[in-house]
Formats: sequence, C-alpha cells, structure tokens
Amino acid sequence: MSGPVVADSATAKHPDAMAPLVGLLDELLEWTVTAARGDLSVRLALSRARVADPRVRLVVVGESGTGMSTLVNGLVGAAVSATDSPVSVPVIAEYGPHPTATLIRGIGNGRTERQRVDPLDPGPALAAENVIRAEFTEPSPLLAEGFVLMDAPGAPADTPAAWSLIAAGDAVLYVADAGTALTADQIAWLQRIQQVCPTVVCVLNKIDRYPHWMQVQQRNRELLDEAGLGFAVAPISALRHLQTASDPRRDLESGVPQLIEHLRSYVLGRADSVARDAAVRDIRTIVDQLALTLRSEAETLRDPRRYREIADQLRQLRIEADELRQRTAGWQVTLAEGCAELVGDIEHDLRHRLRTLVREAETEIAERDPGRRWSAFGADLDARICEAVEENFVTAHYRSVELAEEVSGKFPGTEHDVPLPDLRLGDPSEVLEPVASLEPLDTAKHGATQQALTALRGSYGGILMVGLATSLLGMSLVNWYSAGAGVLLGVNALWDDRRIRKQRRQVEAKVAVARLMDDVIFQVGKESRNRLRTVQRTLRGHFTDIANQTLRSVDDSLRAAEDAAANHAPETRSRRLTEIESTLVRLREIRETADAL
Repeated sequence: MSGPVVADSATAKHPDAMAPLVGLLDELLEWTVTAARGDLSVRLALSRARVADPRVRLVVVGESGTGMSTLVNGLVGAAVSATDSPVSVPVIAEYGPHPTATLIRGIGNGRTERQRVDPLDPGPALAAENVIRAEFTEPSPLLAEGFVLMDAPGAPADTPAAWSLIAAGDAVLYVADAGTALTADQIAWLQRIQQVCPTVVCVLNKIDRYPHWMQVQQRNRELLDEAGLGFAVAPISALRHLQTASDPRRDLESGVPQLIEHLRSYVLGRADSVARDAAVRDIRTIVDQLALTLRSEAETLRDPRRYREIADQLRQLRIEADELRQRTAGWQVTLAEGCAELVGDIEHDLRHRLRTLVREAETEIAERDPGRRWSAFGADLDARICEAVEENFVTAHYRSVELAEEVSGKFPGTEHDVPLPDLRLGDPSEVLEPVASLEPLDTAKHGATQQALTALRGSYGGILMVGLATSLLGMSLVNWYSAGAGVLLGVNALWDDRRIRKQRRQVEAKVAVARLMDDVIFQVGKESRNRLRTVQRTLRGHFTDIANQTLRSVDDSLRAAEDAAANHAPETRSRRLTEIESTLVRLREIRETADAL
C-alpha cells in the first residue's frame, strides 16, 4: 500500500487539521471550570472526545462471492478474514503495534468470553461453535491512520449481523462484482444503507476477470444517478493487489492504491467535518451562555444605575427559560405528540409489512404443495421477515432524527441551530433471536407403503364391484374388466388422498405462518416500543439539559449583576471590568475561529 504512515499509532484522524479545534475546546473547558459550570464542562468533554477520536469505522459489505474478505485482507495487509471458509463471522480490525487475534464467544445466558488465538492462523478457531465475532489488531499503515475495518459476513439481505455493523459504522464500502451491473435489489439496499450511514463507496471488484468492466462501471453510475445516489464507483482487483503489493507500479493496476487514497481524502475528511460541525455548534452554544453572564456583569459595572433595567431584562429571560422546562413548553408538546404519532406510525408500518408477508406466503402456499420445499420456504420467509424488521427499524431511526430536528426548532431566541443528540440505530438482529423458526408440517410425511395401501384400498372396491357384475355373465371375480376398474379406482383413490393431504398441508402451513407472524409481532412490537421510548427519553433528557443550562446561565447573570451593583469601589470595578472585557474579546475570538474552521 502506498501513502503516508502515521508514526506513533495514530493519535488523531488529521492531527494538523483537528489540533486547532481541540485547542479551542481545551481553552473553553478551562473557562467553564473557572465559571463553575460543571454542566457545560461535561458537554465540552464529550465534544472533545468525539473530535479527538482517531477511529473511523469502515464497514465492508456486499453480496457473497464478491471478494469482500480478500479486499479486507488487502487493505489491512494481513489475513484477518477467511476467504475459503464456510464459516463466516464479523471481523473487526484496528491498529496495534503487534498482531493479535481475539474471539468473542457466547457461553449461554447472554454472556460472552474473550479468547486469544494465534493471529497467524485463526482459521480453526473461527470455525468453532458460538463465535460471535473476531477482533484483530495489526500494525497496518491504513489502520494507523485511524481506520477500523469491519468485515460484515455477507450482504445485509443474507444476515442481520451485517446491518448491525452498518449501524455502528462511519462509512460503508459496498463490494459488487465487476461482471454484472447492480440489480434493483442492490440499488434498494444501497438506498437503505444511505439512510443509516450516508458515507458510501461502491467498490467494483474483480476487474481483472472481466474485460468489459468499464461498461459495467458506467452502467452502475447511471443506475446510481437514477436512484439519486451520488456514490463513487471504484474499480479494483483485490486479488491482484495481494499479488503485487510489493511492487508499487504494478499495484497501481489493481486500483486498490487509488481506493485507499480516496478513503483518505473523502472518508476521513468527511468524518472530520461531521465531528467538527458538532463541536462548532457546542462551542457556539457554550460561548453564548458564558458571554451572557459576563455581559450582564460588565453593563452593570459600567453604569450601576442601569442595574434595575438589566435585572428586569434578565428576569424576563429567566421566565422564558423556566417555561422551557415546563410540560406546556412548545418543544415538550411537540416531543410528546411527535413520539405518540411516531409509535403509532411505526407499529402500523410493522403490521403492514408483516401482513403483506402473510398474504404473499399464503399465495405461495395456495399455488403449490408446501410439503415439497417447506424448509426452503421457511428459510426464505425468515429472511424476508428479517428484512421487513430491519426496514421498520430504519424507518423508526429516520423518523426519530426528523423529530429531533423538529423539536430543536421549537427553542425560541436561538441565533444558531440547537445541538441535536446522537441517535444511534440499534442492532435489529437481536430482536428476532427469541422467535422460533417455522413449525414443521406433520402431514408432510407420506411414505411409499402408505401410498400403496391407499391404492390397494381404492382398487379393492373397484375389483369387487365390477367383478360381481361380470360374474353374472359367467366371468370369474377377477378378470380384465374388474382388474382395469381396480386400477382406475386405485389411482383415483391415490389422487384423492394426495389432494386431501395437500389441502391439509396447505391449511397447516397457513396456520404455521400465522403463528410465526404472531410471535414476530409480539416480540418485535414490544422491542420497537421499548426502543422508541428510549428515543423519547433521550430526546427529552437532551433538550431538558439545554433548557436547564440556559436557565443556569440566566441565574448566574442575575447574581453577577447583583454583585456588580453592590461593588462601590471604583478601582475594583475598573479592574473587574477590564478582566471581563478581555474575557469577552477572547470568547468572541474563540467563536469566530470555530466558525472559520
């Protein structure tokens, strides 16, 4: 791999770019500590942690067989993901001075244990039972720059584990085969991925196998543009990169160095901008709250006769700030009504999706004998249920973010956007774990012996009836006519038995599907309501903290104005006024610098 290497294990995404912002946050943190504003200090500390976090979680997903594991190994520079193993588990690789490998295994009752294994040969350990994921550390140049690679086991449509990684990721590499253009299902998946993780790069792998990959790349760009997805399409050959990584000139033909450079310039840059924007919003809010107290004190020191006027203005501000904490406040009403509407809409969306699945399943059952491919039908239905639940959770997440933005708009008197809480999409895969699979069909068992007995019972009546009738003509009981009638009635009896059994299996199959859907609705509905209640508590707590911080700032301003009015010594007033003016100038400089960043 080409490109710069961070010398000391990557202490920041872009140290030179982020250092000024970290310096501003540290300086502002000192001001909040001096002002005894612990509430603002905690908020600044969280913002600083986000800015200084070196990690950018890069999730690799795609259809099976597209070379995802080969790409991950090529980017890391070590075999951390199995390429020829039937067992596939999520793999997480991050920087470390020495190679290590750790397996996370389930030991029952929801508990897990960590097991260290040989990082040079983790394959046998990965094939063991109950392995949840594998964690690797490697002294890789790319990982040293702040990337954490997360290899999802298959496409999101194949396993819910991939979706949980996407929800935790900062960017997604969607790997597709260079032999064919993206299908409608893949475009739909990319649209869903964008709703949860907007930073997506489409990787066209195996260009060394397909001479027509340029036409496929162009077609993919057209399809993405038609779907409103402005993703980059990067053509690569992960296998060729592994073979030519030691030769930089030949390695350029693989396209992987160009992909790595794009990740550095685009993904890292975008991750920095997201963290930077959130930090700048926090700086604006905190500077305004600190400046409010200082300006009130300064105006009183300049002209103590204006104390009553200033105090009246602050008391009015206090009333407005206190009203923000009341249940009748506009944002409280909007939040309560929005959450109630959100719960109803998400529950209706879930039931609509599952009822659609039930109707489709019943149609398939009515069209053919369910006993012939019941296992495959159950696996397909499970996959569609997982997809429906994931889509429902994505919708809930998207609507929750919209509600947060709507609530923030109800805060009066703000010159900037109210900071929004960090709402993360939970792991949908855990929701369906308690749900049992589709029940087996008891009537599906009908062996050759039972079929022969059914045919014999039907043929016996035909032989007896026709044989008795022909015996009046002097023929024996068993003759050509009675034998033919026996064969016809035996076949008819067998046909009727099969038809009846098929109808019974269809009825039983529909009942099994209905029971499964009841279990899904019960489990998922409860979990969905719990998650939405958590969202409501998160939003209420976040905006309540903002209201409390505003009220605290106004109270501090009132006390500062009172102290300034009680200060009658001219020298003391002059010295304090000079200190305040200097502090206000520096706070204004901090805000202007943050805005410029």
